[in-house]
Amino acid sequence: MPFAVYVLGLAVFAQGTSEFMLSGLLSGIAADLDVSLSAAGLLTSAFAVGMVVGAPLTALSSRSWPRRRALLLFLAVFVAVHVVGALTPSYGVLLASRFVGALANAGFWAVALTTAVAMVPDRLKGRATAVVVGGVTIACVVGVPAGAVLGERWGWRSAFWAVAVVSLPAVLAILRTIPGGRGTDAGAAPVPVRDELRALTGPRLRPVLLMMALVQGATFCTFSYLEPLLTRETGLGGGWVPVSLALFGAGSFVGVTVAGRFADARPVALVATGMAALTLGWAALALTAGSPVLALALIPLLGMLAFGTGTALITRVLGLAPGAPTLAGAFSTTAFNLGATLGPWAGGLALDAGLGYRAPAWVSALLMVLALLVAATTAKGRRPRAGERRPSAPVG
Repeated sequence: MPFAVYVLGLAVFAQGTSEFMLSGLLSGIAADLDVSLSAAGLLTSAFAVGMVVGAPLTALSSRSWPRRRALLLFLAVFVAVHVVGALTPSYGVLLASRFVGALANAGFWAVALTTAVAMVPDRLKGRATAVVVGGVTIACVVGVPAGAVLGERWGWRSAFWAVAVVSLPAVLAILRTIPGGRGTDAGAAPVPVRDELRALTGPRLRPVLLMMALVQGATFCTFSYLEPLLTRETGLGGGWVPVSLALFGAGSFVGVTVAGRFADARPVALVATGMAALTLGWAALALTAGSPVLALALIPLLGMLAFGTGTALITRVLGLAPGAPTLAGAFSTTAFNLGATLGPWAGGLALDAGLGYRAPAWVSALLMVLALLVAATTAKGRRPRAGERRPSAPVG
């Protein structure tokens, strides 16, 4: 595996820390800026909306840029908006900074995924994808809990400063290791945008992208409100929040690692098994949230299933869209973050409706039921007629 792929994972670590760390900072942000808990939760949705909008737009605008230049520009903007977020006393400015930071993050993700898989042979594409996505899981293990500790001791703004500082080594590493070539092969004409869009909107890919959005919606729905669930329903003290986030991240790392090794060979089995297990897992968390032991046991398991399934879905999209070298990563990012937008919003609606702090976990289970229905409908629609050969990959 080229070292440059691991450098991309390092940069994603810093960005993943920012994307996920709000789950441990919501109460502090809400109190400091005098907004409701659900309004603070919308900061996660604002980031996700920026990712949804920014992934295809930034991928298209940077498709003819040298990859190194694109990655450095997106990362520089990401650092700048975190400095703004750390300084502002305004909820509106913080909300806007999260959106702009997400635009930069989306551009980085789209270019990073495409760059990583372009550096390796076909048999290693799943593993390269796992290394990049693995940056997020390491962020959950190390960065997010550290952000929660910083927020508890020195206020939530210190976590924003930390993200900006941690991003700087990634800038230097990208300068030294990422090739400066353009997004297309040397001497080759870029694939027309219309052809890429046609490849990505075909009947094989639409269900996979929809399943990805639903899986991530379920993940973010509960994860965004994990802190109030643990402290107000499970009965754990604030010091257990970083531990719980680290457990989720550790499970996520295991899930990404396993998916990276098997996603190329058995993507359908991984996706189907993972979605079924996630449905049961989110429902189990909702039922057992009052028990600290059971809740802490389920959290790493759910992290493993969520990110393992998500990695398998991303690998599936990249594998099904060889004719979309620029936009495949962007559409994967968009689907991922469309779910991350709708998940916290749906969880916030459940909280505002007075359904209790377990409600987001029930919403997550419902979203997984919808994902299973999409998979079942897709498989049924592709059932071969008499005399026809059964397709080898019925899910997506």
